[in-house]
Amino acid sequence: MHILIATAGSHGDVAPYTGLGSRLQEAGHTVVMATHTRSAVHVRRSGLGFHPLPLDRYATVGAGPDGQGGSSHGTMPSKTEQIKLARELAPKMADALVEACTSGADVVLFSSSLAPLGVVAAEGLRLPSAGVFLQPLAPTREFPPVIFDLPSLGPFGNRAAGRCALSLLDRAFAPGIKHLQRQLSVTPGALARRKATWPVHHGFSPVVVPRPVDWRPGMEVAGYWWPWEAPGWAPDSRLADFLDAGPPPVYVGFGSMALGDPERFGRLVGRALRLAGMRGVVQTAWAGLSVDGDDVLTVGEVPHARLFPRMAAVVHHAGAGTTAAGMRAGVPAVPVPLMLDQSFWASRLTALGVSPGRIPFRQLSAERLAAALRKAVEEPRYGHRARQLAALLDAEDGAGRVLTAVERLAERGSGKA
Repeated sequence: MHILIATAGSHGDVAPYTGLGSRLQEAGHTVVMATHTRSAVHVRRSGLGFHPLPLDRYATVGAGPDGQGGSSHGTMPSKTEQIKLARELAPKMADALVEACTSGADVVLFSSSLAPLGVVAAEGLRLPSAGVFLQPLAPTREFPPVIFDLPSLGPFGNRAAGRCALSLLDRAFAPGIKHLQRQLSVTPGALARRKATWPVHHGFSPVVVPRPVDWRPGMEVAGYWWPWEAPGWAPDSRLADFLDAGPPPVYVGFGSMALGDPERFGRLVGRALRLAGMRGVVQTAWAGLSVDGDDVLTVGEVPHARLFPRMAAVVHHAGAGTTAAGMRAGVPAVPVPLMLDQSFWASRLTALGVSPGRIPFRQLSAERLAAALRKAVEEPRYGHRARQLAALLDAEDGAGRVLTAVERLAERGSGKA
């Protein structure tokens, strides 16, 4: 069976699908990932086929006009600006998805970032398809929409706000959706019927986010599918020597986030580590972080699955992937959310007992970060709970559940789940 996985966004929106694709391929299927050209090397290195999508500009939303610098506060463009960009690119994105889907795919899996267009393409092309989402986006009474930093609005308010959030996505992709409906002769009624029963598998643990009881049938929480890891990886001598030279350090990294003033932020991190009396490993990534000091090491790309278990705690932006990696490693977390679903995941870390609480990026100071680190590392309850949670996650097989669902979907053949 030829399976196409289509996704768009930052590295964290691509990496988990390399693990899912590898698992599907191990079962004897041919897997191709359709995504940004800049992810081609990573995708091919994982053993998957690669199909380019002309979406690199789409991936820079939130990173500034050139993808490298946001505002001085590390915030993203306004919702209006995001919607405008998505509407502008949607027809081109739609055509690229159709081209990818007609390249021999038997089944197509879409991430949430491409699902509004993908479900139309799959209906028009009569292809079996499903969503493979990293976030719980469907409206529910149990929590407000995860893309907004909102407190609970109560059962009715949460669900209403969730519907509002989905309407914003529909508005953003409307030009592409209408373009595909005309091109592929998909009627509004046919699309509505497909969306009402379209299967969606969520790549997070039911221990972390239990399946909402008011979700419709077909929306499942599968469990995490972990990013592909290069076999035989070992830290370079510089990192290995640092890790062996003292007590476990603290990790600080912000992935694909553009922090605006990395030098100032680096000084803040360095001061926080000194105040806490802790060693640190700082990952530079897109944020451009660099911290100097005898007890601090700045590193480039290092697999979180290999690095995090050696840490005393992890400080991060609470993106879905990094949050999952920290929980898998069994170490406490200090989340510093900036945007979108990061506040949701930060709140989950606190509710699960593996974090003393989030520090919103706008409220971050060296003193607050140092206090949170001391609490996370020195109070045993956070480490104890983190290890318990890691054991629960280790017993799950999210990719295996998706594999079973995809094979059943292909057997039905019609794509009408």
